[in-house]
Amino acid sequence: MRALLRMPSTYIAWPLLLACAVTGSIFDLPEGYGPGVVLLVLGAVCLIVCDAIGHDRLPAWQALRERDYAHTRDGFLGLAFAGGVLFFCALDLALFPVALIHDPSMYATMEGGHEHIRRISDLCWILPVIGMLCTHNRPVRYALVACGLLFPVLVVDRNRIFAGVVALALVMIFRRDPARPLPWRGVALLGVIGVTAFSLLGMLRSGSVATVALPFGDVYKAAPAGIQWLLLYISAGPYNFASMVAKGYHNPDFLMNQLVPLQGSIATMGTDIPLDASNVNVGTEFLPFLLAWGPLGAMAALLALYLLMRWSVRRIAASRSLFALLVFLRMAYVCLMAPFAPQAFIWMNFGFIGLCLVLQLVAAWLPSRRFPFSFSH
Repeated sequence: MRALLRMPSTYIAWPLLLACAVTGSIFDLPEGYGPGVVLLVLGAVCLIVCDAIGHDRLPAWQALRERDYAHTRDGFLGLAFAGGVLFFCALDLALFPVALIHDPSMYATMEGGHEHIRRISDLCWILPVIGMLCTHNRPVRYALVACGLLFPVLVVDRNRIFAGVVALALVMIFRRDPARPLPWRGVALLGVIGVTAFSLLGMLRSGSVATVALPFGDVYKAAPAGIQWLLLYISAGPYNFASMVAKGYHNPDFLMNQLVPLQGSIATMGTDIPLDASNVNVGTEFLPFLLAWGPLGAMAALLALYLLMRWSVRRIAASRSLFALLVFLRMAYVCLMAPFAPQAFIWMNFGFIGLCLVLQLVAAWLPSRRFPFSFSH
């Protein structure tokens, strides 16, 4: 398992294969939808083959475990970065209605400058990572972890919950003594917390799953409502991708809108896209490329995502920088979420990567001495 977690394709191919398997299990796929699912499966298998003959791997477990950024230049900048994110999280909660308390359906309401503050508070997923790596002070560490996981619950943001849980789980795994078994109990607990929060918030945000009119099979119909939401969101991306392959729908605007800031809306609801269910409007990371350039464009996007993941692995292997690690954790998460919806090829993701590159450069310019601002014991 340790060897598998060091391979770049693990974070893309296996989640994609799982999503396609769930899609085939819970849907009675309409005629013509099979080729779209098969296309995703073949793309995932090709990435596994590329990794098998390639050489890019995460560093050895011991090298990852030894990374401690407290009292370092990276740790100082990391805590400052976390402080800035916390400030915007506080602004978000203070200036705008808290969705969980007022009305969960308000989670997507971004007016009066809310969208600008949310672009920064959305980075709350870094707080658990920085808390674990940049301070030895337990109250500060626990506070950062708690804030990073609780803020998304308050604003009913399932995406950030998963981002924080995945980042924290990977850090727990990386920091484990190589001589000891992987901390599956802790990781499983985090997974249960994330899945439970995801299912509950899904029901709060979207209401009854009975409002979704798709050709579900017996396996899906027999599951509890909370599990139905989880199964739906695992499989909805490949299902809608296959639907668009079958229908041959073409519209490059969605791709341009997500790549160019302020170009236009990336929402699919209320548009002419022929979704089978208008309230299930996700379609994998590769759907916008499919709509713009067809199946070859979608497979090119899958390859590009894999190459970006390999690049992040090379950087973390070549550098001990905290910000190289943050880039890797971000890429790992967007790859895990690739079967769901676009998160890698969006301008905000590229902006985060660019910010981390700048912070790594700034850290290299700081004086090489022990920093006292790391909240020691």
